Amino acid sequence: MSEAIETPKAGWRMKVVVFALAVSIFTVLWFAIAALGTKFGLWPWQVGLGQMTIGIGPGIAMLALGLSLIAQVIALIKAPRKQAFILALVATLIAAFCMFRLAGLGAQANSLPPLHDIQTDWADPIQFSAELMAAREAQGETNPVLDAPTVPDYAEARWPGTAGRLVSEVQEEAEAKEGSDGTVYPALESIYFSQSPAEVAATAEQIMTKRGWDMVSNQATGDTVQIEATATSGWFGFKDDVAVRVRTADGATEVDIRSTSRVGLSDLGANSTRVHGLMVELEDRADGRRAP
Repeated sequence: MSEAIETPKAGWRMKVVVFALAVSIFTVLWFAIAALGTKFGLWPWQVGLGQMTIGIGPGIAMLALGLSLIAQVIALIKAPRKQAFILALVATLIAAFCMFRLAGLGAQANSLPPLHDIQTDWADPIQFSAELMAAREAQGETNPVLDAPTVPDYAEARWPGTAGRLVSEVQEEAEAKEGSDGTVYPALESIYFSQSPAEVAATAEQIMTKRGWDMVSNQATGDTVQIEATATSGWFGFKDDVAVRVRTADGATEVDIRSTSRVGLSDLGANSTRVHGLMVELEDRADGRRAP
């Protein structure tokens, strides 16, 4: 008897399996809707990420995983087993993938410090332009741009010992702990070039444009050029603002970079990765160095 003839005999067992598969697929759609709804402004990020993804999401994923495991057992009760079991296994793999992704996100968030403002020179912090600050305010930013920001008090519950500390100190500790360029928090520092500030700034703008960032401003004041752009994440549409300051210093052209999230306490290392990536590419393309 062919498989096509045997499959309908699975009867109610196949219905259970199909239901479990549908719940697993719905779980994936739930997370996609949460992210894309946030990106396109259907609801705020506190709803999309905080409630739908972190709050409700794990429960839905756990339900899908439990149903898929039950469906596997039911599929094996009697023949025909093959098709029902394969579908139940697919449902399990989909649900397990969602669970592992959530677990990985949680582990990453807990292992990284509460940083969302990163730059190469905290001793002389980069100031964002009035144009960029207006864009941040218009979107309803929750993270102010300060010269010497500190970790907010509410971070203490999740990251003990960080509340009230200077962000610059926490960044320095994270870089010292990571210790290499391939890690989440590689060492960031000013880079120097032999070309003029205008030439280096033009190269930096080319790199930023190539990366798909939305260019905001390019302003020159004296021998200082500052280029600003906004990088938008793919799923949730989170916006991080980037400023590149190019100026003469110690007989060379000095470049510093700052990347700051508009919302959220922890950026999961995204700003540090962005600054370092821009540093390395600019260094390679314009023959930069780490000392004047």
